[in-house]
Amino acid sequence: MAGASGASRTARRYPWRSAAAFGVAAALAWTGGLVWFANSLPDGMPRDAVATGDRTDAIVVLTGGARRVEAGFDLLAAGRGGMLLITGVERGIDLEGLHRLAQRKDAPRSCCVVIDHLAGNTRGNAREAAAWMRRNGFTSLRLVTASYHMRRALLEFGRALPAARIVPFPVVPEAFKQSDWWRWPGTLSLTVSEYTKYLAALVRGGAEDALAALGYDAAT
Repeated sequence: MAGASGASRTARRYPWRSAAAFGVAAALAWTGGLVWFANSLPDGMPRDAVATGDRTDAIVVLTGGARRVEAGFDLLAAGRGGMLLITGVERGIDLEGLHRLAQRKDAPRSCCVVIDHLAGNTRGNAREAAAWMRRNGFTSLRLVTASYHMRRALLEFGRALPAARIVPFPVVPEAFKQSDWWRWPGTLSLTVSEYTKYLAALVRGGAEDALAALGYDAAT
C-alpha cells in the first residue's frame, strides 16, 4: 500500500512523467503498427493474372494512377468481369481520355464501362460503387487499386457492401519502392500517410458502429 501511495504522490507531483510515458508508449505502438502495415502490403498482381481467377459481376477501379486504369481495362478484355466501373475520375475526363492514359490501342468499349465523377475519396468511391452495384443487381466485384491503398479500400468497401464478394487486385506503381519502403523518402512519406488514413478509417468506423448501436445513423 505504501508503495502504491508513493507512486500516486509521485504522479501528482510530476504529472509530466505520466504524460511522457504515455507519449512514448503511443509512439512505440504507432511505429510498430506502421512496420506491420508496410511489411504486410500485398504484392502487385503479375501481368498474366488478368487471365486467371474466378469471374466477378463487376470490376471496380479506384483512380489514382495509370496502372490501375490499365489493369481495369485488361481485366475487362480478359472477361474477368461483365462491367467496369472507374470511380473518382476528374471531371472533364471521358472514356477516350482514360484510354489514352492507359495507352490502350484497342477501341473503347462504351457498352461495358461506367465512369464516376462524383467520388472524391476512398469512402466516396465505396459509396458510389455500392449504389451502382445495387442498381445492377451485382453481388461480386474485383477491386483494383494500388497495393498501399488496398487495405483501406477493402475496409471501406466491406462496410459499404457487407454482403458482396470482393476480390482484391492490387497493383504497385513504378515509383513506389515497396520492398525497401523505409529507404526512399517518397515511398516512406506515402506509406506513413496511408497508414494514418487507415487508422482514421478504423476509428471512424468504430465510432459509427457505436453510434448505430445507440440508434444514431452517423454514416449519413
